[in-house]
Amino acid sequence: MEQYNVTGMSCAACQARVEKAVNAIDGVESCAVSLLTNSMGVQGSASPEEIIKAVEAAGYGASLKKQNKEGASSAGYEDSLKDTETPLLKKRLIASVVLLIPLMYVSMGHMLWNWPLPPFLEGNHVAMGLYQLILAGFIMVINQKFFISGFKGLIHRSPNMDTLVALGATASYAYSIYALFAMTGAVMDGNTDQVMYFMDQFYFESAATILTLITVGKTLEARSKGKTTDALKSLMKLAPKTAVILEGDTERTVPIDEVKVGDRFVVRPGDSIPVDGIVKEGESAVNESALTGESVPVEKQTGDRVSAATINTSGYMVCEATRVGEDTTLAGIIRMVSDAAATKAPIAKIADRVSGVFVPAVIGISFVTFIVWLLVGQTFGYAMARAVSVLVISCPCALGLATPVAIMVGNGVGARSGILFKTAAVQELTGKTQIVALDKTGTITTGVMKVTDVIPAEGISEKDLLKTAYALESKSEHPISKAIIDHAKEQDIELCETTEFEVLSGNGLKAKLDGALVAGGNVRFIESILGNRDTLIDGAVKRAADMNPDVSKRIDELSAQGKTPVLLAKDNKLIGIIAVADTIKDDTPQAVSELKKMGIHVVMLTGDNEITARAIADQAGVDEVVAGVLPDGKEAAIRKLMEKGKVAMVGDGINDAPALTRADVGIAIGAGTDIAIDAADVVLMKNSIRDVAAAIRISRATLRNIHENLFWAFFYNVIGIPLAAGCYVAAFGWTLNPMFGAAAMGLSSFCVVTNALRLNLLKVYDSKKDKAIKNQVTENYLITKEKKEMKIKVNGMMCAHCEAHVKKALEAIEGIDSAVASHEENMVTITNSKDVDEALIKAAVTEAGYEYAGIA
Repeated sequence: MEQYNVTGMSCAACQARVEKAVNAIDGVESCAVSLLTNSMGVQGSASPEEIIKAVEAAGYGASLKKQNKEGASSAGYEDSLKDTETPLLKKRLIASVVLLIPLMYVSMGHMLWNWPLPPFLEGNHVAMGLYQLILAGFIMVINQKFFISGFKGLIHRSPNMDTLVALGATASYAYSIYALFAMTGAVMDGNTDQVMYFMDQFYFESAATILTLITVGKTLEARSKGKTTDALKSLMKLAPKTAVILEGDTERTVPIDEVKVGDRFVVRPGDSIPVDGIVKEGESAVNESALTGESVPVEKQTGDRVSAATINTSGYMVCEATRVGEDTTLAGIIRMVSDAAATKAPIAKIADRVSGVFVPAVIGISFVTFIVWLLVGQTFGYAMARAVSVLVISCPCALGLATPVAIMVGNGVGARSGILFKTAAVQELTGKTQIVALDKTGTITTGVMKVTDVIPAEGISEKDLLKTAYALESKSEHPISKAIIDHAKEQDIELCETTEFEVLSGNGLKAKLDGALVAGGNVRFIESILGNRDTLIDGAVKRAADMNPDVSKRIDELSAQGKTPVLLAKDNKLIGIIAVADTIKDDTPQAVSELKKMGIHVVMLTGDNEITARAIADQAGVDEVVAGVLPDGKEAAIRKLMEKGKVAMVGDGINDAPALTRADVGIAIGAGTDIAIDAADVVLMKNSIRDVAAAIRISRATLRNIHENLFWAFFYNVIGIPLAAGCYVAAFGWTLNPMFGAAAMGLSSFCVVTNALRLNLLKVYDSKKDKAIKNQVTENYLITKEKKEMKIKVNGMMCAHCEAHVKKALEAIEGIDSAVASHEENMVTITNSKDVDEALIKAAVTEAGYEYAGIA
């Protein structure tokens, strides 16, 4: 995505105009313009020159944002985030107020309350008119930007908010000049009554006050808008400017953009780490709160990774640069936050459609109002006042700001907590999640495996089993392999070299050791290696295998304890089992509980067998388990879950990337791998699934805030425009002075932005105010879960054909959902959703030609 600065926009109508112009270019796939940051994100093959030309043809200015070596924006982009607008508006406001006070003294103070006038104005009505004309004229010159922008938009057939202000102020000022000239004629004729009549027709103060009050609103709005980008500006300030490079024994301080990959740099206590790297010497505690939001320092030692902008709190370290410039973690975060600000949430389309026709519609309403009041017999001045009120009360800015300000603030709240949304659309969609699918290893669990049991087969020593396992697993980087390798090293086992090493993803490993084929992995894999299906059935090793008689029992016991049994074979014979275990994270049960409290259905995906998976699931408290899933099967599992509702997939590894991409929302946890981060829509910098609940909480709060803003923006205009037009005069006698209309217009956008800033008060880890969404997925699952299960004895079944016959007969009974028959055990397991009369079951079995032997 290419990003551009856009100048000259004043409201949502401008934004819509720029988007329309750019989207019309061949090669542009999408264009999103942000009124909040005066920026534009464009995707497609169109050249920057074409895009800039189209924006300029629409009556605005554009320039390409360039990325510097730090990956943060260049000085130009950084300057675009600085609040340069508020100081200018303050100057305009002060000058306007200084001139408005003496103007209002004469036009309101003297005329309404008979305040004394200076001698040169006393009794001289023409002089009073000229006095007001000059002061109001100066105020119009000071606020000339409204007129330049407004009439420029009108010329380009893209009227905007400034057009409404300019038309209203111009109409008031021009009619007042007419009244002034008419009054001079009445003075010449000596017609005192006409003089006083035209004196009451002066609207100089209205023109001046409209401009001043809207400037007040603009100033408040600009100040509030500046605060919405505080998070992004704070991230940019974190980027270190220099680094201390180690050249031999010599230390040299260099600008950050001179650091290259492979350079060794020094970090002393209290220093900010300049680039991403690996600790080569020393150890320390590093405060990573700037990136992750976690305030507790993380211990670092040789071999550990460090990130740019984190703070070394204690020891002296020498590190080697691994990522510099735009590749650093900090640069990636800045890029994600700024890119999200340059995109649009789907909900913004409603306001965009309205904004595109809003200003022309308001001008039309104003004209109709003017004509209608003249036709019903009102004076020209009264009709003009109503028309001007319609122009100055209408506010397209509130509509245009309703969504982006909330998105920007919500994004900043997330960034401060180490939760990064890549796009505005994702930020909106995350809160609509109905199902959260959690990868087990590294997400629900710590991902750090340890060997718990070593069970050799008969005739095999524990040392020989470990020696074979060590040789086989030494070339793998899988967490299970690492656990076995670490255990073998602790036991001082000799490492032997293997050849023809091969990884079968999700199953196991095989290689040649001293000419013999060795393999290690799950039950199905070893079954295929042995080539004897009778030795391994349903995850249990039978006595036919060359193992101790109680091994099959031990496998079931280990699995029930949440341990993963790794079977090892050599020369097509089982030589033993090594069990490893991965404990769940301390905060996993709380995180799952928070998700369920939100009404979200929580599913665990794992390659473990059903028994092992259930043991972990029970500890974590998840609703549902999908076990035995290979890496490529995770994507298929997500696709199946998506048929039931909106799915967020949470993972941290390379093998999670397809599932992260497939899900409605992909969430990479613990910063994960580069591939996982690229595939994900949301990146969680901390290694805690509590941040999943926090991300959903931020999204829901942001969406709620957007709804509030849109309601206010629509409600304000729907109520305010008829009031300004005088629609309530006959019923209630309500009218609206143009000056009050201008004040309301100026404050409406300020209210929208201020409401968005309330998101900064959100406590992202506070679950007390969470409300459960109505989730049909969970309700259907609970119904399924409540189904009853019973076992019956059936004699006479001899084969799989018999099993199928009995199954068909029983499932034909109303209330029985499934029947699983086993001719080996003479048993049928029935799942029923409601009570079924045993007599019906017996009759069905007997009619099928078998013997019913009762309930087991």
